[in-house]
Amino acid sequence: MARKTQVMVVGGGYAGVMAANRLTARDDVAVTLVNPRPTFVERIRLHQRVAGTHGALVEYRDVLADAVRLEVATVERIDAGARRLELADGGTLAYDYLVYAVGSTSAAPSVPGAADHAFALASLEDADRLAPELAAGPTARVTVVGAGPTGIETASELAEQGRAVTLACGDVLGPYLHPRGRRAVAAALARLGVEVLAGPGATVTAVTADAVQLADGRDLPSDVTIWTAGFAVPDLAARSGLSTDAAGRLLTDETLTSVDDDRIVAAGDAGAPSDRPYRMSCQAAGQLGGLAANTVLARIAGTEPAPARVGFVGQCLSLGRGAGLFQLAGRDDVARPAYLGGRLGARAGAWLKELACDSSVRGLAWEARRPGILRYPSFVTDPRRREDLRPRRTAAIAG
Repeated sequence: MARKTQVMVVGGGYAGVMAANRLTARDDVAVTLVNPRPTFVERIRLHQRVAGTHGALVEYRDVLADAVRLEVATVERIDAGARRLELADGGTLAYDYLVYAVGSTSAAPSVPGAADHAFALASLEDADRLAPELAAGPTARVTVVGAGPTGIETASELAEQGRAVTLACGDVLGPYLHPRGRRAVAAALARLGVEVLAGPGATVTAVTADAVQLADGRDLPSDVTIWTAGFAVPDLAARSGLSTDAAGRLLTDETLTSVDDDRIVAAGDAGAPSDRPYRMSCQAAGQLGGLAANTVLARIAGTEPAPARVGFVGQCLSLGRGAGLFQLAGRDDVARPAYLGGRLGARAGAWLKELACDSSVRGLAWEARRPGILRYPSFVTDPRRREDLRPRRTAAIAG
């Protein structure tokens, strides 16, 4: 029997599972998914986990192809020269190709006191540290720091349960949103009783055990402070001597291939194609996982991999269990005036958000059964990205 090509996928989130499933399209490829947890985490539902409205966990057997071997382990270092992974338990795993899909997390806050007194919400472990704090004090005053999707959804979920919640935006509520959509979200938060603090004066400057201090001098009583601001990625690539951007993402070309090694391909939040990473979202992660697998499969077949083409349609937000908003965007991933939500469309927005969450998992299961079935249509991809990058490629060739 001929030896199979060994492909390791590091990271078992949306991008990693999608990549692993698509790689099973070839019978002569052996796929191993390496992940520190034995269960798939629906990261976009972690705010529901802390509120007790959803478990946010899915068994890998429900989303992973039968042909994929799951290795529950933590990768300490990638030895690109030897093509092997060094594991925390001292073991090693050899590979022919590697898909780097370690995902992202929240940045360690530099604000005084935040590391000691605020709770992050970027991982399963974060959620499970926070949940008992909320369960122990249903009347606790809660401050959510950060006005991106996680901050908005967490504040909404907790306020809907009757909690006293303040959302400290630091600058603007929902930076991605169009002003019209932003006003609709602000109105929905107001109906839930969330106190929204926006503008330069609402930047958090310190956190204590029972208060949050703002740039304008205000002290907000806070029994539980939840930190959702900032972005970071695991430092595995940098620790392994691979080229990264300033945030630590693996630098790749437009086929998602590492600039250092054509046997390493990135997928999801932890990659920076052409030093221009896509927006953090499961919407991008699933596509990038499939495209990373396509690149590996092309190289195995001896053909030239195609540049990645990623499409966005907007952003879905839950505003508690009974309301939501779907912000439409153009092919350039810039929000447009149109949205579905507000007082009249709130239930439809909630339905769309729930559909997005469910379909993100269901899509992985579909891909497990029929590798390659999930493809984004070309009409939703940004046609200008390649044109924007053309001068850079021309300069590189000339150099």
